[in-house]
Amino acid sequence: MSEESTILDAGPGAGDAPPVILTVAPNGARKVKADHPAVPLDAGEIGECARDCRNAGAAMIHLHVRNPDGSHSLDAGLYREAIGEIRNRVGDDILIQVTSEAVGIYTADEQMAMVHELEPEAVSLAIREICPDDAMEADCRNFLSWVEEAGVMPQYILYSDEDVRRFDALRKKGIVPGSRPFVLYVLGRYNAGQKSDPSDLLPFLAAQAEAAPVNWAMCAFGAKEAGCALTAAALGGHVRLGFENNTLLADGSVAPDNAALLRQFGESVLMVGRRLATSEEARHTLSNGK
Repeated sequence: MSEESTILDAGPGAGDAPPVILTVAPNGARKVKADHPAVPLDAGEIGECARDCRNAGAAMIHLHVRNPDGSHSLDAGLYREAIGEIRNRVGDDILIQVTSEAVGIYTADEQMAMVHELEPEAVSLAIREICPDDAMEADCRNFLSWVEEAGVMPQYILYSDEDVRRFDALRKKGIVPGSRPFVLYVLGRYNAGQKSDPSDLLPFLAAQAEAAPVNWAMCAFGAKEAGCALTAAALGGHVRLGFENNTLLADGSVAPDNAALLRQFGESVLMVGRRLATSEEARHTLSNGK
């Protein structure tokens, strides 16, 4: 088999066209109103954004919360407030994934403690943060076993092909459970100017082709975010879009809000023979793969 065909076959479902799980990441840890006036920061704004993005096709929201001064927080109380606002507006019609991102503030123990306290529906976990070295493997094993037992749906954040290989090694050691865990490939995190290109996906898929199967999604930076997303959809992956990483439409103009980025993708995804997943389809896919 050629390298090219191996890469193209690396994504699950590339042949049977499963629906695309579209996730919105509306604010991230750093964006503020000065970056874009429509960045949602407080719980009410986040709830309204979740409603608009669900209407635009999102099956899941990647949730960050902020302190009153706008800084990044992992406070469980702030999460509960934001989750309540989302549920008030859309009920269960969107899967809520909270972030555990450290942002140079929180330790791995503090990140894991938040997840224990909150017991969210879903959580994103950067492998580099929760299991940075061999010394953390035992703690990580225990934590991820609890995550599985608690019914929390994890997504593992991978920043490079090296991360893909290390993640696979952790699975082989029994540290990461699940038959087909959900991972996120972060495209172009270390590119000049932090601008992504669809070709940034290829090293991830080449490494993944040599590893145990996963459900995978991608996120990207800059105006080519939409092109990266459509490439991922064509190759069997899922997609995360939003102001956390990008505020530009494909033509380089500034998007009016997060929902505009999602609508742009939703209007294009049929071109590659895919459709958008519902929240229930997303829950089914991710809970079965844990």
